[in-house]
Amino acid sequence: MKDIHNFCAGPSLLPQTVYEQAAHAILNFENTGMSILSISHRSKEFVAVLEEARQLSLALLGLDQKGYVALFLQGGASMEFLRVPYNLMQQKAAYVNTGTWSSKAIEQAQLLGEVQVVASSEDRNFSYIPKNIRVEEAVDYVHFTSNNTIYGTQFYDIPQTKAPLVCDMSSDIYSREFAYDQLDLIYAGAQKNIGSAGVSLIIVKEEILGKTKRVIPQLLDYQEHIAKDSLYHTANVFAVYTCLLNLRWLKQQGGVAAIEQVNNKKAALLYQVIDELDFVSGTAAKEDRSKMNVAFRFKEEQMNRLFDQLCVENQIVNIKGHRSVGGYRASLYNAVSLESVEALTTVLHQMKTLV
Repeated sequence: MKDIHNFCAGPSLLPQTVYEQAAHAILNFENTGMSILSISHRSKEFVAVLEEARQLSLALLGLDQKGYVALFLQGGASMEFLRVPYNLMQQKAAYVNTGTWSSKAIEQAQLLGEVQVVASSEDRNFSYIPKNIRVEEAVDYVHFTSNNTIYGTQFYDIPQTKAPLVCDMSSDIYSREFAYDQLDLIYAGAQKNIGSAGVSLIIVKEEILGKTKRVIPQLLDYQEHIAKDSLYHTANVFAVYTCLLNLRWLKQQGGVAAIEQVNNKKAALLYQVIDELDFVSGTAAKEDRSKMNVAFRFKEEQMNRLFDQLCVENQIVNIKGHRSVGGYRASLYNAVSLESVEALTTVLHQMKTLV
């Protein structure tokens, strides 16, 4: 596994120590003699895992003393496309459309009220981030997606508004320092920088809840999940445990500030090579380039075959771009090593000698 350079957009690479600890727990969880797959989700052992994961998820973002609560729930970030408007929308919400996932969030919100798209980059196939977004009009909340995995763009400034601010951070949470305390609700699928697929993290400021006056199905009600401490129904025990292991690992690395320095180095190295070589180009506007998902393509179609061959020879995997953009995409999540990025840049330089 260590020799393979895995750039998967998700489920993503996790640290080797997380794999090892999780594998051991399948056989013998915390020396209980039981598998993590077979313990009760209401046992004191798992409740301790869940509580530590919830506390650590807040502490790593500096939100543990600021009125936020963390939940680990099933359904993926796609469930939150619906759960957010159910809990927050009274009449109208504002959305920023920067790609496939924000488009899907808009579609779900439209089932429950009026959606105002206050900014969009659809006119150029979502290759940039709209600038100077201000929402002065009275809306129930403003929603944006901080990082766009498919198109390789990322927000560096948040929308300005007095309304509650909601952010889908599925692909860049815990990867960089950000204005987390200016966000009222953050949600993220776990399968990038939090843990394994099958669970989502929701971080919400409790004061924004309970204002819609609508009847909310219990499974979709954040307040119901808060009251039940994320245990309204059977938790995804193994996925939550994997999240805890990964959050512990991140803390051991020095936290978000420390991992951001590593991520900056990885992204800077790859973008530098893309910019230096005349036969390859990035697909995103330079000022909006994502440090998590580097999307690029070759200027001549026939070069794809050479690149694919070299990737196979150098054990570089999961680097194909999304069909809506084409080309290639290297996802540089927290656990992707600088050595893997160097292996990719070596292949790109090697192509220069072969074309």
